Amino acid sequence: MNPPVPALQSFLGRKPAAIQRGPVAIIFVEDDAVVADTLTHHLDAGFHHILALSPEPIDLPQQADGRITNLIWNTRRPAAHVDAVNAVIAAVPDGTWLYYGFNAEFLFFPFSESRRIGEMLAFHTEERRPAMLTYVIDLYASDLAAHPNAVCLDDAMFDRSGYYALGRKDAHGHVKERQLDFHGGLRWRFEEYLPRDRRRIDRIALFRARKDLRITSDHRFNIEEYNTYSCPWHHNLTAAIASFRVAKALASNPGSRDDITGFTWRNSYRFEWNSQQLMDLGLMEPGQWF
Repeated sequence: MNPPVPALQSFLGRKPAAIQRGPVAIIFVEDDAVVADTLTHHLDAGFHHILALSPEPIDLPQQADGRITNLIWNTRRPAAHVDAVNAVIAAVPDGTWLYYGFNAEFLFFPFSESRRIGEMLAFHTEERRPAMLTYVIDLYASDLAAHPNAVCLDDAMFDRSGYYALGRKDAHGHVKERQLDFHGGLRWRFEEYLPRDRRRIDRIALFRARKDLRITSDHRFNIEEYNTYSCPWHHNLTAAIASFRVAKALASNPGSRDDITGFTWRNSYRFEWNSQQLMDLGLMEPGQWF
């Protein structure tokens, strides 16, 4: 019999050694779509430890080798990431690099086929950056009849154009320094099915913990420098999250599923599961890291 799966709060309360150094990934498991593949992808990326949060216990990949801890958390409630990410921030040492994402989402960073996530974050730290902008690139199956949940790893498509950015404004209507709202993908093409506050494709998914840091429901932080795309002096690294999450929602939600018969269009392109493709299309920035 497998041991009982602890709740997130009780696990963090024990100050476990597994999360006392990073990088640590937090994966929110919302359903059963490619869960093992998601966890294995992030193991291969080189995360020191992965926290897999789910409403019920899940089976972990055989190659987890003690590097994944399954924890109980209600990932299906609105903004489920907020309290969980903030709790992990409070539990790890200041300066620990954290990542958060969801099942059926796959983090890519420049040269990720040959470099480890720790190497990239060490370089980013040397550039005095406490966080990294990630673009969420929507993936979708080419044939919804064959894959009704819109998820297919072997036949994944994405939009190779249609991305744009707008200046982000503060409460007084002034444009914020080095902050942009990025749009594109399924969120742009099917925006009528998405609330306005869920149409952006930018997420600060990689960041360094500090005790006064808090994440918000719109995937931004209370410290403005964390929300910037680069330092004032030159371009910095960015990463990308290849995500089936929006496609899954559009294909299953009652308000959209009967209206959508497919996601492919003239600018659909087969996803090749490598970082070079994303860099070639300008969806990821290597900055000064070679």
